[in-house]
This record gives sequence, structure tokens and C-alpha cells, in this order.
Amino acid sequence: MQDPWTIDTFHITLRLVLALLLGGVIGFERERSSRAAGLRTHILVCLGSTLVMLLSMYGFADFARLDNVRLDPARLAAQVISGIGFLGAGTILYTGKSITGLTTAASLWVVAAMGLAIGAGFYYAAGLACFFALISLFVLNLVEKRYMHHRKVRSLKLEAADIPSLLGRVTQLLGSKGCDIQKLSVEEAPVDADEAARILITLSVRLSKGAKVSEMIEELLRLEGVRSVSLD
Repeated sequence: MQDPWTIDTFHITLRLVLALLLGGVIGFERERSSRAAGLRTHILVCLGSTLVMLLSMYGFADFARLDNVRLDPARLAAQVISGIGFLGAGTILYTGKSITGLTTAASLWVVAAMGLAIGAGFYYAAGLACFFALISLFVLNLVEKRYMHHRKVRSLKLEAADIPSLLGRVTQLLGSKGCDIQKLSVEEAPVDADEAARILITLSVRLSKGAKVSEMIEELLRLEGVRSVSLD
């Protein structure tokens, strides 16, 4: 009967290579999306958690043979789950109007769990988790962009001359395009002493289904006094 506290070099290599491949697959998807944590980060997280799991299960084999020593392979693994939160938090950015990086932070947490599963020898579970994670990150992302992205609140900014009735014409144009204005603010733009007064108009809008953003921006630019338009 094989000693449960020992492992050969073949299986160590197999588990680390599998961690590199599965972590790299998810990292590649994040890299393609230009996220803060990309290919190398996901590979390193998966490799590191796999190594910690191998160490937790097999790194103390000499102590396992002592009568007064009891080993708990889950202790080091629990520290990985706790510690990955610090790395994930580093990928979350708050820009003042929105929070980005939550999906990447979640993918790092999943990759860490995959590494622990690979280190423990649960190859099927790690592979299936990788498959489902890719569905969530890639396939569902395409679905979200196609069917739900237009309903998200977007930030529309206009720089324009300070002329009467401009704000009314802007809101009327957006209303005709089916846009739902959630929030609106107007402030004076900094100008030189010899320049005419300008204002900055910021609107939080929910675009209508099938809205043609390029055409809407062109029509806004054609309004008298509007100098620039940007949509985040």
C-alpha cells in the first residue's frame, strides 16, 4: 500500500504543469481584455497555491511518522484562501463613478482554488472549474455586451459655450433617442481671460436598446455651441 504522505516526482511535475496550463488559460482571457491581472499573474497564483497544497500534504512526511504528531493538510490551504484577498483587492479600482476589477479579482480567487485542487490531486474538479470559469469570463461577457451593455448607465460629457437654451436642446435630443437621463450637472469650465465663457455638462444616461452611439454624438456636436462630446 502506498504511503499517503509521500508523492513521486512525476506527480509533482504533473500537478505543477497542469496548474501552469489551467491558470494560463484563464490569465490569457484576462490579458486579452487588458485587465490589471493578466497571463503571468494568474499563472503565478495558480502555481503558488498548487505548491502550497503540495507542501501542506507532502512536505512534512518525516513528521507524519511520529506517534505524537498529527498533520492537518487543510491548514496551509486555508491561508491561501485568506491571503488571496489582498492580491485581489489590488486589482479593484474605484474611479469615482464606477468600480472596475471585480471580475478579475474573482478570477484570481478561482485560480487560487484551482491550484489547491490540483495540488490535492483533484484534476477533474480543477479542469471543470477552469471550463466553467472560461464560460463565465468569455462567453457570458459576449452575451452581456450584446444584450445588456446598452442598459448600463453611461457618463456623457459635453463642453460647450455658455448660451441660453443649450441644456434644453441637449436633453431634448437625448430624449428623442430614447435615452433615460439619470443625473445631470453643469459647471463652469476654466477659460483664459480673453476667451468666451464655457460650461461642462455631465449627464448619467441609460441608452436605449439599439441606440447608435456614433450618430447620437454627431448630432450633439452639430448643436450650436457644443465643442466636444465624450461618452464613457
